[in-house]
Amino acid sequence: MDLHKTLIALALTMAISGCAATSTSIAKRNLDVQTKMSDTIFLDPVKPSARVVYVEVRNTSDKPDFDIERDIIEKLNVNGFRVTGDPDRAQFMLQANVLQAGKTSQTAAEEANRGGFGSVLTGGAVGAAAGWGLGKAGGKDSVLTAGGALLGAGIATVADAFVQDVTYSIITDIQISERVAPGDYVSQDEELKSSQGSSGSISQYSSGQGRWKRYRSRVVSTANQANLDWPDAAPQLVDGLTRSIAGIF
Repeated sequence: MDLHKTLIALALTMAISGCAATSTSIAKRNLDVQTKMSDTIFLDPVKPSARVVYVEVRNTSDKPDFDIERDIIEKLNVNGFRVTGDPDRAQFMLQANVLQAGKTSQTAAEEANRGGFGSVLTGGAVGAAAGWGLGKAGGKDSVLTAGGALLGAGIATVADAFVQDVTYSIITDIQISERVAPGDYVSQDEELKSSQGSSGSISQYSSGQGRWKRYRSRVVSTANQANLDWPDAAPQLVDGLTRSIAGIF
C-alpha cells in the first residue's frame, strides 16, 4: 500500500511539473509575427513616371547569406514603383542595413524566461510532496523530502526543456531619400560623435546644401511560438519586414 502511495506521489509530481511546459505549448501554439516601425515616414505623392526607386540593402548581422533586397524590390513593383540601379535616375533612394537576425530576448521572451525559472522552483515544491510520500513508505523524512524536491525540480527542468518559448527577430535601420524639385535645395547640418579610447570622444560637424530630403527609421519584426525554428520563422519575418518597408512608398 505504501508503495502504491509512493507511485501516485511520483506520478503527481511528473504531471504537475509539466504544467508550465504544457501552458507554454498551448499559449504559444500559433505563430505570432509582428512588425513595428520606430518612426512614421510620409513621402510626397509623385506622378507615375516619377515612381522610380534606387535600392541598396546591406547586411551586417551574423547571417551573411540573409537577403531581403529581392523581396523589397518585388513588393515595390507591386506598389507601382520601378527600381533602378542608377541613383541619378531615381526620385527616391531606399537604403537599409540589417543589424540583427536570429534569436532575441524581448518582453514576451523575458516573461517566458521568468516563467521558466519559476517552473524549477515550483517543481521543487511539488517534489517535496513526493518526498513526503517516500518518507512515509520507509526511511528518514528529511532526507527523502530533500531528495524528492531535487527530483521534482529535475523533472520540471526536463519538461520545460522540451517546450521552449522562442522569439526570433530582424532589426533593420532604413534611410529613405526623396529628391527635391528642380531648383530647390535642402539645408543640412550633421553632427557625429564617436568615442576615442575609454575617456575621450571626437565630435564632427558638417553643413551644406543637398538635393535630397532624408528620413530615418528602425523596423523591428518579431516571430514568437513554442519551439519555433529559424527556417520556419525567417519567411514570415521577411514578409512582414519587407511589406512594412515597401509600404512607405
